[in-house]
Amino acid sequence: MSGHFETRAFDAAGRIGELTVPRAGVTVETPALLPVVNPHIETVDPAELYATFGAELLITNSYILHQSDDLRDQVLSDGLHALLDFPGAIMTDSGSFQLAEYGEIDVTTEEILQFQHDIGSDIGTPVDIPTPPDASREQAAEELRTTQERIELAKRVRGGLNDEMLITAPVQGSTYLDLREEAARHADASGLDVFPIGAVVPLLNAYRYADVADIIAATKRGLGDDAPVHLFGAGHPMMLALAVALGCDLFDSAAYAIYARDDRYLTVRGTEHLSELSYFPCSCPVCTDYTPEELGTMDEDAREELLARHNLHVTFAELRRVKQAIRSGDLLELVDMRARGHPKLLDGYRTLLDHTELLERSDPVSKDTVFHVSADCARRPEVRRHHDRLERLSVAGDVLLSEGGPNEAYTETWRVVPPFGPFPRALSDTYPLTVETPERLDRESYESAAVGVRALVTANPNASFALAHYEWPDSALAKLPDRVAVSRLG
Repeated sequence: MSGHFETRAFDAAGRIGELTVPRAGVTVETPALLPVVNPHIETVDPAELYATFGAELLITNSYILHQSDDLRDQVLSDGLHALLDFPGAIMTDSGSFQLAEYGEIDVTTEEILQFQHDIGSDIGTPVDIPTPPDASREQAAEELRTTQERIELAKRVRGGLNDEMLITAPVQGSTYLDLREEAARHADASGLDVFPIGAVVPLLNAYRYADVADIIAATKRGLGDDAPVHLFGAGHPMMLALAVALGCDLFDSAAYAIYARDDRYLTVRGTEHLSELSYFPCSCPVCTDYTPEELGTMDEDAREELLARHNLHVTFAELRRVKQAIRSGDLLELVDMRARGHPKLLDGYRTLLDHTELLERSDPVSKDTVFHVSADCARRPEVRRHHDRLERLSVAGDVLLSEGGPNEAYTETWRVVPPFGPFPRALSDTYPLTVETPERLDRESYESAAVGVRALVTANPNASFALAHYEWPDSALAKLPDRVAVSRLG
């Protein structure tokens, strides 16, 4: 790693960080959204992206500029920042998107990196091979080898440039998680600077959020903890909380403009068509100044620009909401809430919870409290951490595990609170055992508490245990060891 990225705060695998971009002379706070700017189609002025929306970093396509008869000489003469009139940092893609779309491009990695350097790009990208989802393993492995060869070329090019331009090391491997992890290890060892996860746009377009979550987790396993992760082509507000909670730091989005051209209106719950809206569920300047009917009667260019502005407002607002959730320690509550907006997003959230070991690596050991808002919360890293600790605790004599009060007939009386399970009563005011739960708990929470009971009982074979409960379901009681005496309270 080149030391350009530092982390400041964590929640789950999400983090607030700082990416220093030396060539631009700026430090970008992450998570960050990079609006995609097409050099031929300007929907929103890049200077306004910076001033109005707070975009510190944007991305444009150097291959389009390289191939453009109109813009190539101008950008080489005046520089990329002058061409786009953008005072922040600029990242450039290499033409890999065109490679995926058309099968070939007329440029090499060395040529396009040199061109990116010459036009003043702050973060350059080699020509990786974006293997599509569900390709054969042979194709994925072969194309990954080519991408890795080009990462090695990028290292040599950077050494020859003697410059401060950061360079990315893309992570490919299609939907093969072992290849993604291998690719991430190679990219991390390259010493390059930013690590984009590529070829996920088809998955995002198909709402395959569970596959995306698995790919991010596999990539994170292969990268160092200080590696800034860019999720290429991901910028819909509905999935930002999920991707950040898995450890992604940078996102680029053309959705704000592309969707606007089709009269599509972004929300944190999905995408609506303008013709289907009677009211705007948003308080951004566009939505407070106009009604859907008024936008619908405007000429095409005006309507497109206003919808693009709304789409940017809602996306940046969600990113700020995600950052505040990290600071407040309730990012997973936000992910849980967003996951209820779409069944496929719920699949992604549940897949995230399959990777609790990844979340647990950086999840803070202390927060204000845990809000238990769904059955899925029983699988949070705080619960796993508590169960792991129970396996190391020693008790002796007759121990009552009770949802009620203490009982002097026993040597010790421990509290039992789903989904965590048992704990000494003296820890009742200690995080995360201050968990806020609804009165009507779900079956999964009781079953999780039973797993905690089993961990404690198994770790203490010479003690005797009794459980006094109010309404544990049979499925939870069935998870208890046979030597736990069970009685019902009330």
